[in-house]
Amino acid sequence: MVYDYIIIGSGAGGCAAAYRLTLAGKRVLLVEKGGALPTDGSTLDFNQVIKKGAFKARETWLDRKGRQFAPEEYFNLGGKTKWYGAALLRYCREEFEADPEFQCLAWPFSYEELEPYYAEAEKLLGVRSFEIEPDLRMIQERLDRKGWCSEPLPLALSPDILGDEHEARHFDGFASAGGLKAEAQSAFLSRVEELGNLTILTGQAVRELFWSDGASNRIAGVMLADGRALFGRKVLLAAGALLVAALPRCRRPRRPALCPAGRPLFQAPYTHRRAGRFAGPQNRCPPQDHHLVQRQVSPQQHPAPGVRRRRPGFIAAGPRAALARRFGERAYGFFLQTEDGSHERNRVVAEGATLPRLDYDPKRLPAAAGEHRKMVRGFRRVLLSAGYLNLAKSIPLAGTAHACGTLVTGRDPARSVVNPFGKVHGLENLYVVDGSVLPRMSRVNPSLTIYAWALRVADHLIHGRQNHD
Repeated sequence: MVYDYIIIGSGAGGCAAAYRLTLAGKRVLLVEKGGALPTDGSTLDFNQVIKKGAFKARETWLDRKGRQFAPEEYFNLGGKTKWYGAALLRYCREEFEADPEFQCLAWPFSYEELEPYYAEAEKLLGVRSFEIEPDLRMIQERLDRKGWCSEPLPLALSPDILGDEHEARHFDGFASAGGLKAEAQSAFLSRVEELGNLTILTGQAVRELFWSDGASNRIAGVMLADGRALFGRKVLLAAGALLVAALPRCRRPRRPALCPAGRPLFQAPYTHRRAGRFAGPQNRCPPQDHHLVQRQVSPQQHPAPGVRRRRPGFIAAGPRAALARRFGERAYGFFLQTEDGSHERNRVVAEGATLPRLDYDPKRLPAAAGEHRKMVRGFRRVLLSAGYLNLAKSIPLAGTAHACGTLVTGRDPARSVVNPFGKVHGLENLYVVDGSVLPRMSRVNPSLTIYAWALRVADHLIHGRQNHD
């Protein structure tokens, strides 16, 4: 059998593309390395999810100095959207433009091009805002008086979550067992999974892509880890910005050959955002004391009534664990995010049989690093002046939740990997629909933008406009 489309990965981009292409009557194969998550409540169990890390991937990578670490990745149907990304914000118009001072790249099209797909994704996900809970409102008002502004976070949560305290306390970082959090599988894949033209293959890793006979610029299909060869007219990469860049090279049957892209495919610039975890109160929006808008402070676990506070794990470490637990029960956690720029040496490198390497150094982006330090210091000062003690902890390199830019989109093949329609430069039928294409990271998680991008790419594939570089 030859499929019209083979999609590798079932996160935000993979499920959104599968949804659109399946509805259009195309024969689609969705390949996911992991399986479906259980619905027995174990994905809401703190010991299983946080302490044991029972659902995390166990793959080993190298950092830029050759030290081993395990990226925080998940292999399951629905991808990381099952665990994170309930807060869904659009990029603003300015975030589609370049910012040379902070080494931020421009999109190859404007916000208006993506806006209708943002709207469609929000509708399918049921994005809505919730009223702030009373105790957090008091904190917010104190900070607003210090010159900060606040606005509600749009959330892909069912209103019914307010009546389920256990789900409400575990919507971020945990997978919903009751379907109260919208994500890639429930919002997109479930709408088409019963149609006869969609095949979902779980528990299978893709070992390699292989060429069409006699062609040097066309992929024939994918080879699975179990040795099966699956053929497709077009292949869509959707394994995630980190993992898609570490996929095996394209190969001809029985003879290896590199993909002839404009730059070495799967070794494109890597963009990452630094962030800090805080115990202490704050508001939801960046302060208006700097020209950059790409900054965000978000409460953890409790942006709506009934969504209770959860003690950050690092507070409970050390010999004074009992005292730390009592402190943690009265603390709020906050997530500080600033946009990182792009540097050609910040990249994912996957070569031969060696472990994939994440070569990232924030010192290569001094302006962005300085902006992040400024935000952290400023937020800590405003918390203290509002009467709140606070302490901070940075997320290590393994926290790869918002990686992007590894196969960046652009019009110039010398400076990008895919064109504005998602097609890899120099190849006829290889496309990318995940966060690896994003030229900029914005101040928020990129899930909504990935959904919108994948819907847009699928539309161009359906309507035959995909070959315009």
